[in-house]
Amino acid sequence: MTQDQLTDATPPPPHTSARRLALCLSGTKRGARLARHLTVQQFTEWTGLPYDSDPARAVALVAAELASNAVRHGSLPGRDVRLALRLLPDGHLHIEVTDTRPEHLPAPATSEPGDGTSGRGLLLVQAYADRWGHTVHDAYTKTVWAEVRTGLTPVRERDIHLL
Repeated sequence: MTQDQLTDATPPPPHTSARRLALCLSGTKRGARLARHLTVQQFTEWTGLPYDSDPARAVALVAAELASNAVRHGSLPGRDVRLALRLLPDGHLHIEVTDTRPEHLPAPATSEPGDGTSGRGLLLVQAYADRWGHTVHDAYTKTVWAEVRTGLTPVRERDIHLL
């Protein structure tokens, strides 16, 4: 399958920076790991930045936390999670993970984790993302999202018309 088939979208004109990807992954640890790998792969393809750049590492960390939280706290057996990525004109990568447990909202990030082995993920998201939050769409799904600065120069409308 091509990216266009996965996203139900036609590719943007070559002079714009609007890039999108959306796909469903299994609600398992393997699906969460795949979400991280696919996010970094797509990010480096869209931006041309290397895998070991600071923005790519930040994107990997945020995608891993959002996906693992969706699998751990928001996934019902046999249900997928949805990963959506958008490269925004303002120089951010928008990462969304949608799961099937809208009643399990992310707790506010605090420095006091519940136990010694978990509870710090949203602190990391808060530290590496410029903005993050959640949206409950209906009685069946919720989306947790974050926007990570890519380090690229924002594209302005005026610049698009000059190309």
